[in-house]
Amino acid sequence: MLSGRFGKLVIITDHARRRMAERNISEAQLLDLIETGDVRYKDAARLWIAKSFPEREDNLVCAVAVLDAALVVKTVMHHFSWEP
Repeated sequence: MLSGRFGKLVIITDHARRRMAERNISEAQLLDLIETGDVRYKDAARLWIAKSFPEREDNLVCAVAVLDAALVVKTVMHHFSWEP
């Protein structure tokens, strides 16, 4: 999977794949999230990407990622909310 937004290959960890399966999040939804979601950086490399999907009833879906030579998705959450 390649992200046009970040210009990098997307690597999904085994942990993130398990969470996607548990939370019924497809690779297509993950790519949509990466390409169009709201981004917040913890620092230069670590970030959260979150988006609301109208067809889902579990609030924001969020990918936690590291931006390096590739965009590495560490985990995927649902029922997410941004901290104030």
